Amino acid sequence: MSTTIETATAEAPPPPAKRSGRGPWRLVWDQLWAKGSARFGLVTVALLILLAALAEPLSELGGWTPEEFDKRAVDPYLGGQPIGDFGGIGTRHWLGVEPATGRDLFARVLHGGQVSLLIAFTATAVVVVTGTLVGIAAGYFGGRTDTVLSRLMDLTMSFPSLIFMISMMSVAKDVNRILLITLVIGLFTWPGIARVVRGQTLSLKHREYVEAAKVGGARPWRILTREILPNVSGPVIAYTTLLVPGMIATEAALSYLGVGVRPPTASWGQMIAESISFYETDPTYFLIPTAFLFLAVLAFTLLGDALRDILDPRGGRS
Repeated sequence: MSTTIETATAEAPPPPAKRSGRGPWRLVWDQLWAKGSARFGLVTVALLILLAALAEPLSELGGWTPEEFDKRAVDPYLGGQPIGDFGGIGTRHWLGVEPATGRDLFARVLHGGQVSLLIAFTATAVVVVTGTLVGIAAGYFGGRTDTVLSRLMDLTMSFPSLIFMISMMSVAKDVNRILLITLVIGLFTWPGIARVVRGQTLSLKHREYVEAAKVGGARPWRILTREILPNVSGPVIAYTTLLVPGMIATEAALSYLGVGVRPPTASWGQMIAESISFYETDPTYFLIPTAFLFLAVLAFTLLGDALRDILDPRGGRS
């Protein structure tokens, strides 16, 4: 009998107080860390953000600025090819140098990542804030408001966005390129998250707690911020993480095409475009910024997929 009691006690679930001690975000973190792909994405994202944030001191530690030329690192008699193996990698230049100019690739990759991630994060913030506000307003108020905002979403999504981005970036000359890229990307990307938030709001606005708030005399702004917004935050966070790799790729594509960030400011897309001319004679110059771009997009995609599965499991099903 005592053995049965001991076995039952050992197999019994932990008491509710112990289980309730974990907050919802701690549970999300535990599930996220338990997945190998998500763990890889999380660690890689954290490392890339840290490298971008510390680009200036790390460049000083390497001994070179991103715009500083080192003519001693290239051979003028071989068309400016880096001196040494693997693009001039060594103690003097940790990731080698840029052909013809001799600029340090370590410093340029760090500052290029800083620019690329800054644009990606800022554009994502613009898209998320705009899309969330429009989506909540359309879903909650309905009627004519929903009709007008939904048609605006359809109109924006019907534009061939890449062509318009290239056109707008080409005609703009003496402007802040980083600010312009952020606004242009945000202009064409917000309807996606607006539709997600609108659908979530439509399913929430007739819930009992929302009706109770209305009966209690709560104003629409209070209902939207206190009752609906917290309940759509999960899908929004998951969607936000999935937006970032698209923003990084879009900025890289615009810079690669020559209408994005312009020299001397470095960005991964611009470095890849410049390396095309040297990929046969100096493949290292092509591989290094490409590897950083690939890792950034892959890490954010894996992290976003994991967050979507955890925070919005029904939305992730096809």
